[in-house]
Amino acid sequence: MPEGPGLLATLLPQLRQRAKEEQKINKKFFQKLGQRKPKALDDTVAGLHEAVFADIDCLQCANCCKTTSPIFRDIDIDRIAAHLRQRPADFITQYLHLDEEGDYVLNSAPCPFLGAGHYCSIYEVRPKACREYPHTDRKNFHQILGLTLKNTAICPAAFEVVKRLREKF
Repeated sequence: MPEGPGLLATLLPQLRQRAKEEQKINKKFFQKLGQRKPKALDDTVAGLHEAVFADIDCLQCANCCKTTSPIFRDIDIDRIAAHLRQRPADFITQYLHLDEEGDYVLNSAPCPFLGAGHYCSIYEVRPKACREYPHTDRKNFHQILGLTLKNTAICPAAFEVVKRLREKF
């Protein structure tokens, strides 16, 4: 990881505003991208993901953990509850609620498992959604364009990947 905040320091302070300003452009770009699905899209995005994360250290940011909740699947709940030596039902009662889409999400932000130095206290057993966030290295990237658009307002790395992707295509 690079020393100091670098790229992160320039992106994070005004991320929400910049994402809002570029939302229309990104939405239009994603609509075109979704229609033509370039062959090299997954490889291009994976390369951009690597390049961006060479400059951004998530431990310097943790904006995702501070502002949003991952979706907790049953398998995540069972694994985390076992790690915490709780029954799954007790874990749900203490930490989760069902959102409007019927998914389990955290009761509050920041994440109750976010500790000092932005370290996750349940890192080894964290939900799949956390392990894969911001999903910019995922196969079939064209299937998550809407999610990626939302993530540009939360994650400086996702914002930068999308910006660089627009420049490439």
